[in-house]
Amino acid sequence: MTDVVAGAPPQARTVHGTVRGAVERGVAVFRGIPYAAAPVGARRFRAPEPPEPWTGVREAVAYGPTAPKRPYAPPLDRLLPDPAVPGDDWLNLNVWTPWPRSDRAAGLPVLVWIHGGSLVHGSSAVPVYDGWAFARDGVVLVSVNYRLGVEGFGVLPDAPANRGLLDQLAALEWVRDNIAAFGGDPERVTVAGESAGAISIAGLLAAPRSAGLFRRAVLQSGAPAALPPDAARGTTELIAKRLGVPATAAALAAVAPEALLTAQTEVTSGGNPLTGRHSFQLVVDGDLLPHDPVTALHAGASAGIDVLLGTNTEEYRLWFVPGGLTERISRLKLRLALLKFRVPNATARTYRTNRPDATPGEILGALATDLLLRVPLNRLADARTGAPGATYVYEFGWPTPVKRLGACHALELGFVFDTLAHPDTRALTGPDAPQELADTMHRAWVDFVTDGNPGWPAWDARRPVGFFGQDGQDARNGQDSQGGLDGPAVVLAPRDDELQSWKPYRSAS
Repeated sequence: MTDVVAGAPPQARTVHGTVRGAVERGVAVFRGIPYAAAPVGARRFRAPEPPEPWTGVREAVAYGPTAPKRPYAPPLDRLLPDPAVPGDDWLNLNVWTPWPRSDRAAGLPVLVWIHGGSLVHGSSAVPVYDGWAFARDGVVLVSVNYRLGVEGFGVLPDAPANRGLLDQLAALEWVRDNIAAFGGDPERVTVAGESAGAISIAGLLAAPRSAGLFRRAVLQSGAPAALPPDAARGTTELIAKRLGVPATAAALAAVAPEALLTAQTEVTSGGNPLTGRHSFQLVVDGDLLPHDPVTALHAGASAGIDVLLGTNTEEYRLWFVPGGLTERISRLKLRLALLKFRVPNATARTYRTNRPDATPGEILGALATDLLLRVPLNRLADARTGAPGATYVYEFGWPTPVKRLGACHALELGFVFDTLAHPDTRALTGPDAPQELADTMHRAWVDFVTDGNPGWPAWDARRPVGFFGQDGQDARNGQDSQGGLDGPAVVLAPRDDELQSWKPYRSAS
């Protein structure tokens, strides 16, 4: 239990030792708590191991080291600040919890946040993920670091696959064993993430070893995905080739982390999640992930888990607009892309008809957004219809005025965390983002974590979507919607003609 002494910094006793945090704006904050041993030296490329216990009181007031990574390439680096903290103890987490509190106030709901970043960027130290507002509203917020890039997801013959996912699993086990000391209830855990964090959560939902570690899940702008090992190891082999060493854990462990990171950046730069590139993916390894997460979840894996999932209306704009890709897509390039990805002619016509003033680049962006995110998430919601766990679908449609980015990828984060006032959040939202919308969206997440109901009907044959925006018009396409200042607009089957047009689609791969 968190120690409460008037005027003293908060302390908590974990199974590995006591930590001392700080009180910030009436909330207790503990940063940089190790949940596993530093993955360096003999532990490099191995599954996570428990941290060494400590005696005395460990200070936990500063963010712990972040996994080796490079900043986003310009111009995204200005839109997505990604702080780096030096050190080896990358496998750490942070806890925000209401303060002051007493022994009788135990049992609060818990939200565990898994950051995004294409499995090569991001950390729990990104300011938009500050957990103060969740703790203010009665939720214990835990944010987690995990291994990135080749260290966490490289496919090697002499190392376990999905090491970064194993790290996340170890963090959830830490939460199970320790969160009561911070006032949280280990039986009321929700795991949430965005982009690669949501893909990770889909993997955790499909992983038998995660059973009992959480009862709810939130997938923001990330759909279930994993590759067979043979298809996933190409990125690792290219990195090893650049370094002039075999693509094995033994060989790469002898390479300095900075040199490995340089080679990784050279191999993975120059693309994005929508246009493709050499990248890191989860792997169907026959162990942690015995089956493809899409197949497993559609077959009923984690059917008893409540799930909240959704997308932003114009996800593609973060990847297409800043570098000018939208303008460089001509009608010919659009036609070639449609052929390459085998987009049905009827699907392309439907998107063009619904966007009579859109450029070819905007049409391609809308198709890519739905193909990679909205379609698979809607199909997952459909597959879970009638399951014991409820499924809720949302869409975020407020357009930022920054650089014509619209309702782009990652824009919803400042609203979910209620961190619009932070300068780093404003890099993407601008200075005048509507606080009322943040109040509404943050409350929906708090309510889902607390009692499993974000405030609109669960998914069923009517296909209800909670729409967060200036109003429901962008999602409605002339349909009636409900809701207002007290909650999101509820739109039934938004843009269903577009979704239905993908039904015969089969990937070119």
